[in-house]
Amino acid sequence: MNLRNTLTASALAAALAIAAPAQAATDYAVTLNIGPPAVVYEPVPQPRVGYVWAPGYWDYSYKKHVWRKGHWERERHGQRYVAGEWHEYNGRWGLSRGHWATN
Repeated sequence: MNLRNTLTASALAAALAIAAPAQAATDYAVTLNIGPPAVVYEPVPQPRVGYVWAPGYWDYSYKKHVWRKGHWERERHGQRYVAGEWHEYNGRWGLSRGHWATN
């Protein structure tokens, strides 16, 4: 590989490395510089036929963290429920709200 190809490959790799975190950040409903408070303990109720339990999580609304209580969701065949949760990345926090995803 000559010098020109090496530099081009290096530049492309650097651009992708910078673009990947930016893309990941757009997958979140909310991004903040501070994380959520400690998780609130909620007992998980006994299973119900035809329903799935959506656990509670810290949401962010009106410039503050708000606890969303766990609740039952009617089962959706061919889909699974993904619980809401926060993820830390590069010193920032991103919120993925609870949602249904295709299996």
